[in-house]
Amino acid sequence: MRAYDLILKKREGDELSKEEIKFLIDGFTNGDIPDYQMSALSMAIYFNGMNDRETADLTMAMAESGDQIDLSKIKGVKVDKHSTGGVGDTTSLVLVPLVSAAGIPVAKMSGRGLGHTGGTIDKLESIPGFKTDLSMDRFIDNVNEIKAAIAGQTGNLTPADKKLYSLRDVTATVDSIPLIASSIMSKKIAGGADGIVLDVKVGSGAFMKTLENAEKLAEIMVNIGEKLGRDTTAVLTDMEQPLGHAVGNNLEVIEAINTLKGEGPEDLTDLCLTLGANMLEIAGEVESYQKGYQILEDLIANGKAFEQFKKLVKKQGGDVSCIEDPDKFKKSENTTEIKAKASGYLSQLKALDIGMAAMLVGAGREQKGDQILNEVGVVVHKKYGEKVTKGEKIATLYHNKENENTKEAIDKLNNSFIIKEEKPEPRKLIYKIID
Repeated sequence: MRAYDLILKKREGDELSKEEIKFLIDGFTNGDIPDYQMSALSMAIYFNGMNDRETADLTMAMAESGDQIDLSKIKGVKVDKHSTGGVGDTTSLVLVPLVSAAGIPVAKMSGRGLGHTGGTIDKLESIPGFKTDLSMDRFIDNVNEIKAAIAGQTGNLTPADKKLYSLRDVTATVDSIPLIASSIMSKKIAGGADGIVLDVKVGSGAFMKTLENAEKLAEIMVNIGEKLGRDTTAVLTDMEQPLGHAVGNNLEVIEAINTLKGEGPEDLTDLCLTLGANMLEIAGEVESYQKGYQILEDLIANGKAFEQFKKLVKKQGGDVSCIEDPDKFKKSENTTEIKAKASGYLSQLKALDIGMAAMLVGAGREQKGDQILNEVGVVVHKKYGEKVTKGEKIATLYHNKENENTKEAIDKLNNSFIIKEEKPEPRKLIYKIID
């Protein structure tokens, strides 16, 4: 078997066998197949695609390229959740304590943020003392003891995916649906969950800009999950505007606290209840999605979800007093108010630009080694469809230094809110559920 022959085969639009895909991924991971040949293969896949069987085989080959986490010592059905990334995507911080408060074990491996999308690990580490570098034994023990744990991904989880993504990033092959699907699902399969709920974002602040492409991606990932023995559900959700109000680490933790207390933004609350209800259904805890939604609503209302978050923070070394009194979180040195340029209705919030503004002041990373500032970010005070008056505060930028980045962030925010005289048509938060 030669890499050249397999690249040619895919270039001509033919199917690759399971053995051929395994040969390519193993050879690339151990260095026998060079970057330039894998780049050529990625471009061939970009133009000719892969069928469901090929994509599932690619996913499994990448999952098997490194460590595979064994969660069998955790009692019960383990359900994981993954988001394709967005602006103000605080769902994991709410979902893990909420679903685990219902008695479902949630063993969550999460990553750090890059670009305008925030990472769950960065957000949690903004809580003083919170540890995310758990040993596997402690990770499993925590889940068995309190039903929840969130840790950073291991260094050797899906190394093939890490290498391949780096190539795709510089060869214009990132936006290939089979490659996106296998990248996401290989990490979920290697993570050891029994079931997976996928939050597939759609819109200007998401990776998938159109509903058509998001639906294709969701269907392929659900098919991969089922072919590999994982009960999988995908929820297609709107990302034309930030989710909730807060964008930035401390700001999003505070918003998660408020949501778990029943005082959070309506869209963030609804999405967390929807995703959580699907997790309960996959775990076999409820006979219907509607029943799961009601159970989770009750856990917020009776305070058990918030108490579970405090247990999680304490168990992982975090300062619970900050959760009980969010005023203890570090504050930014400066704030700048963004005001409406006209009276009317908010017809568009450019989610990507709002996320980029937060990144520019230090809430995100342009490169992997960049340091995060926990105290900075953006709070959006008005959302799509709301009426505003000229001069009214519609957002606040939390920042430290006054520099060129700050000025650029302010400019982006000033241009992110489009106001029109006519009230726009309502937008859906949840487009479709695929299972």
